[in-house]
Amino acid sequence: MIERLKPAGSPEPRGPYSPAVRAGDYIFVSGQGPINPETDQMETGDIRRQTRLVLANIERILAAAGATMKDVVKCHVYLADADDFAAMNEVYAEFFGEAKPARTTVVTGFVVEPKMKVEIDAIAYKPRS
Repeated sequence: MIERLKPAGSPEPRGPYSPAVRAGDYIFVSGQGPINPETDQMETGDIRRQTRLVLANIERILAAAGATMKDVVKCHVYLADADDFAAMNEVYAEFFGEAKPARTTVVTGFVVEPKMKVEIDAIAYKPRS
């Protein structure tokens, strides 16, 4: 069974996609940008601030699906600037601790918002009870 999830308190999608999709025991979280869910506005600022906001959004979406960051098995990280890698990585480590998922990191441009420095998506594995 496939469920398209729109958790309360998560940022409003900026296009025709679901914030998350549950397919069996897997939860696929769409790429999250630094959107403040309270204002539904993108927040600019340094890479640490943006990464913290992105990962908090992923954490919020996972919680609504009954999962945690410890259930994440894979992330894709997209950076606007390779020089931001170390600072992003510091914040990323705060959220995942010892539960390190597999990860791919690439440097790319962002079409919609040039001030966006980071986007992250995630795949979690959480068997239904």
